[in-house]
Amino acid sequence: MSTTHVVSTAGHVDHGKSTLVRSLTGTDPDRWAEEKERGLTIDLGFASLVLPSGAVAALVDVPGHERFIRNMLAGVGAVDACIFVVAATEGWKPQSEEHLRILELLGVRHGVVALTKVGLVDDELLELAHLDVEEHTVGTFLEGADVIPVDAIEQRGVDHLAAALDRLLAITPTATDRGRPRLWVDRSFTARGAGTVVTGTLTGGPLRVDEDVALLPAQRSARVRGIQSLHHQRDSVGPGTRVALNLSGVAHNEVRRGDAVVKPGHWHLTRMVDASLSVLSSLDHEVSRRGAYLAYLGSGEHPVKVRILGPSALQPGEQGAVRLYLPDRLPLLPGDRFVLRESGRAETIGGGEVLDVDPRTPAARARPDRSVERVVRERGWVDVDELERLTGERHAATLGRWVVAPEALDATREHLLATVAGAGPMGVDLAALDERQRAVLATVDELEVDGAHVRQAEQVDPLLDHPYLAALESEPFTPPDPEPTQRAEVREMVRRGLVVEADGVFFAAAAIDAAAREVARLLAGQPDGVTVAEVREHLGTTRKYALPLLGHLDATGVTRRRGDVRIGGPRLPTPDDRP
Repeated sequence: MSTTHVVSTAGHVDHGKSTLVRSLTGTDPDRWAEEKERGLTIDLGFASLVLPSGAVAALVDVPGHERFIRNMLAGVGAVDACIFVVAATEGWKPQSEEHLRILELLGVRHGVVALTKVGLVDDELLELAHLDVEEHTVGTFLEGADVIPVDAIEQRGVDHLAAALDRLLAITPTATDRGRPRLWVDRSFTARGAGTVVTGTLTGGPLRVDEDVALLPAQRSARVRGIQSLHHQRDSVGPGTRVALNLSGVAHNEVRRGDAVVKPGHWHLTRMVDASLSVLSSLDHEVSRRGAYLAYLGSGEHPVKVRILGPSALQPGEQGAVRLYLPDRLPLLPGDRFVLRESGRAETIGGGEVLDVDPRTPAARARPDRSVERVVRERGWVDVDELERLTGERHAATLGRWVVAPEALDATREHLLATVAGAGPMGVDLAALDERQRAVLATVDELEVDGAHVRQAEQVDPLLDHPYLAALESEPFTPPDPEPTQRAEVREMVRRGLVVEADGVFFAAAAIDAAAREVARLLAGQPDGVTVAEVREHLGTTRKYALPLLGHLDATGVTRRRGDVRIGGPRLPTPDDRP
């Protein structure tokens, strides 16, 4: 498939943008009857152009009149390049300047200048218009750009403009596929026999027919029923081109310009962002938190509250940082560009890029930037998927499924060591540790996992020196009961095989082995069997302990019960066996 770029027009009202698009493509971008009657572009228009190399330019024609600047902003938020239109009959005008500043604020870095209506001027005036363009583009992305004289009515210079655009797009980067598609809606309508159709420029990743999508900020679910791009039906479409999506599950009047179509769960939704702000030097006043501001993000217009981070105000030409408070939760990423306008004065204030979509630092202390390290440092532990939603970048996990700040990792290790050390010889139940502590556990040499417990890794097992175990070993066949406070530790001894529980009586494991050998000695002299009384007397114990002890020997195959006597079982040791 041919390389596609999205290219917008820009320039002052009535400088011939729509006529130029029509001349280049054969498509009239003016869609509304009012536009045709007045000869004035009011809203966005769309067309496509196959260039000499075979590359395709998806053209977005924007209105030039200052009253329709909001519509212009809706069309240039995701373009790769521009055709900047200046009429040779008038030269550089106020909206020429504003459009250029807006394109710069939105990060557009590639453009070609079309010097239109050249059939209406003589060579001297044409040269003056050319010099006027060069003077006003010094220090901007259009400095040194091709300036192509064009008369769209007479088709003069149109081929030269197409060739210049072709050369420009050959060196313009294509859209990046990050696997996270986002389409800012600029139109929503109903097509006969199809239902709801939304259009916009697709960025970030591909979309496919039959995929489920979410419409934000309303959180509506829909399914992609069909895709059209550049007048062709597609099964899928990649980022960096104009797209029309036929959606099922949503009415067209439930979708508005400025909404976003995304894959569910792929985006962090936010109502507050920290951003850079470059204030236009042409302003005649400072920018402070006082004012009625509109932020243009994606294809939408959003009333916002503005908090200047650091100083109380920014002066014309200054750069700083702001915290923007949005009315709705939007799927934003660091690097997203915006334009800020003041509605009261109806003027462009400046613009910048989003730096942080989930600010954690209070505004009075915030010093935002786009670094992943700052995001991780502020949170300590960040799930790798969440980190991608917060930063737009995929990073390998430090531990488990997290990217972890070194300080947070050290703190978790120290806390885990202290917790286990304070738990005594039993250690800590593994199930009591949270996910992060369990992930850290494998990196802590001072700790070890023993079954379901975590304890300090020592050469001498602390339970081997437990006073209750010593008491059991000193009275092997008349064992004492444990103290109530020792119950948990005794259960751990049983679990680890240091102690055996038989019908509620606790014996040292060594006592069980000794009893098995003593019973073997008795049976060596009485092969027909021994009674409980004989075992009790031989071991020097009482019936209270002899019965559970013999019950355990029966259960483990050391002995078998035959009537009132015990005979040898399959696991009866020889009388002289030693552990």
